[in-house]
Amino acid sequence: MANKLVIVESPAKAKTIGKFLGRGYKVEASQGHVRDLPKSQIGVDVEHDFEPKYITIRGRGEILGKIRKEARSASKIYLATDPDREGEAISWHLANVLGIDEDSACRIEFHEVTSKAVKAAVKNPRKIDMDLVNAQQARRVLDRLVGYKISPILWQKVKKGLSAGRVQSVATKIICDREAEIEAFIPEEYWTLSTAFEIGDAVVNARFTGWGEEKEELHSRADADAVIEKCKGAKFAVGAIRKAERRRLPAPPFTTSNLQQEASRKLGFSTQKTMQIAQQLYEGVDLAGEGSQGLVTYIRTDSTRIADEAVQAVRALILEGYGEDYLPEKPNVYKTRKSAQDAHEAIRPTVVERRPEKIKSSLSRDQYRLYKLIYDRFVSSQMTPALYDTLGVDIDSDNGARFHFNGQKLRFAGFTTVYVESVDDQQEEAENASLPELNEGMAAKAGEMNAEQHFTQPPPRYTEASLVRTLEEKGIGRPSTYSPTISTITGRRGYIAKENKRLIPTELGKIVNDMMCKNFPDIVDVAFTATMEDELDDVEAGNADWRRIVSDFYGPFEKDLEKAEASIEKVSIEDQVSDVPCEKCGAMNNIGVPCPKCGGELLERISRKGRKFYGCEKYPECDFVSWDRPVADKCPVCGSYMVLKRGGKDTLYHVCANETCRHRVQVENPNSEESDG
Repeated sequence: MANKLVIVESPAKAKTIGKFLGRGYKVEASQGHVRDLPKSQIGVDVEHDFEPKYITIRGRGEILGKIRKEARSASKIYLATDPDREGEAISWHLANVLGIDEDSACRIEFHEVTSKAVKAAVKNPRKIDMDLVNAQQARRVLDRLVGYKISPILWQKVKKGLSAGRVQSVATKIICDREAEIEAFIPEEYWTLSTAFEIGDAVVNARFTGWGEEKEELHSRADADAVIEKCKGAKFAVGAIRKAERRRLPAPPFTTSNLQQEASRKLGFSTQKTMQIAQQLYEGVDLAGEGSQGLVTYIRTDSTRIADEAVQAVRALILEGYGEDYLPEKPNVYKTRKSAQDAHEAIRPTVVERRPEKIKSSLSRDQYRLYKLIYDRFVSSQMTPALYDTLGVDIDSDNGARFHFNGQKLRFAGFTTVYVESVDDQQEEAENASLPELNEGMAAKAGEMNAEQHFTQPPPRYTEASLVRTLEEKGIGRPSTYSPTISTITGRRGYIAKENKRLIPTELGKIVNDMMCKNFPDIVDVAFTATMEDELDDVEAGNADWRRIVSDFYGPFEKDLEKAEASIEKVSIEDQVSDVPCEKCGAMNNIGVPCPKCGGELLERISRKGRKFYGCEKYPECDFVSWDRPVADKCPVCGSYMVLKRGGKDTLYHVCANETCRHRVQVENPNSEESDG
């Protein structure tokens, strides 16, 4: 009897599924897309309703030949590519190549690579969903039109090898806009005044807030000294006391963007690395005694929904492992974003009984760390809240000065026993081992007043995690696009550099972004791009025609192209040349500034991509590096090193490199050619 043929995307998944289905089935991998638009031409017939021209991808001929051979002798063919737009499009292309009727029951879909899910899918085949396919075609055609129409202009006006794209250009603009905010930011001085009060047997640290109910900000040392002077000899007593309970709720199970953000914060993974490892966990890992098993559900999702069966399983595990106090009366249900497609569950372990520690020996270090992150987040999402006792105390003087103390104490750990979500650019509230028992009217003895100078901070540069969060919040792209978008702008194109995990626009990135903003405002407009994503969702839902959406976009876009080709002036970006060549890194010059890390000489170097940066002469022993040109001056506020920044056409600043300070001092511009690198 002829085998039934199942076609998946990856060899790893084929291996796992083959073991589940056993005899009577042959499982082959397409290794992703088999057909696509040609690289050598635009591949979209603008004059004939934007008809795409698909060709077999170079290198896929042998794979297709093998699949065709198996298909000829198969009694039934199941297309089992990933359950999303791309996967549906791959199945559609395979159906066309193999001569399968797309309206026949040839498509199977599963959201986890487990024996139960795969066997259930084989029993319930469906026809290819052309709405999903058309949503993918619309995105592919739009991206091709933008990329292949704008990129040649960038090659002609800037330099070869550049590109533009619907999502990548918006992401670049978001990062450039943030850098502009930072460069334009002028720090404002402020002071805090605090002291330790002895109240009975307790000592509490409280901060000055003002005079009675009237708040007062301290803007200078003089302001702080004036308060200190007024408080000399004053008598203090406990004023209003506020006691409360604070409930901290668990975070929902992971969506794709949440996973990318948390893996960046907790594990230091790039979005690309996170998705690579998550894909391995999804497709299947060889476990001792079990063989190849898919460990997590489908990894490209924007839904927080969990299957009832999985909820019941994790509730049973919580009850057995932690007790009744940790199990909510009813399952926790989380709201999904309005823009979410909700086609899949959240990312969770396929078998909750498969604890990370039990399978650790079968996983690589990074696989284990990511699996544990997914597992712990899922378990904690169905646990009870953490409970805190909070205390707020006013300490008032007889002349009206008010100081305030806040404290909190963990009373019940709840979900935090298993997992606590990280945050960007914030610090967790301090917890007190004990909260003092105080009563109104108790005498309070003030210690020495401590005045501290501070400066307001600019918004922080984006990390990969915070950029993903911003893209999601603004409706830019979808789960499958975040990782390749960031990889494109930070890698191949060189528009964005990374420094201490922060994303910084390069000179090239700023030039290209400026050109895009002036000539293609819709392409880099956040609202316009988000609306386009909504329209693609309408196509997927069967509520819009994909060719009409492309046509509506292309009319105004074509006019912008004509104007841009005529009006954009050529930009010259010359490679920096050094007097002393370096075998490893290119060119280098001594800039006459000591290394902030070891005291050695700083050298001007050229990266492999032709971008100037500054590094220590003692590399690799000293790994100091900076994209901005360091200067000899030290920050007068925090003592950190400072770098040269351009604030306008002829304005230069020395700016503190410490992200928590960023103090700046305007300096004289000796000549218009001086550069901040």
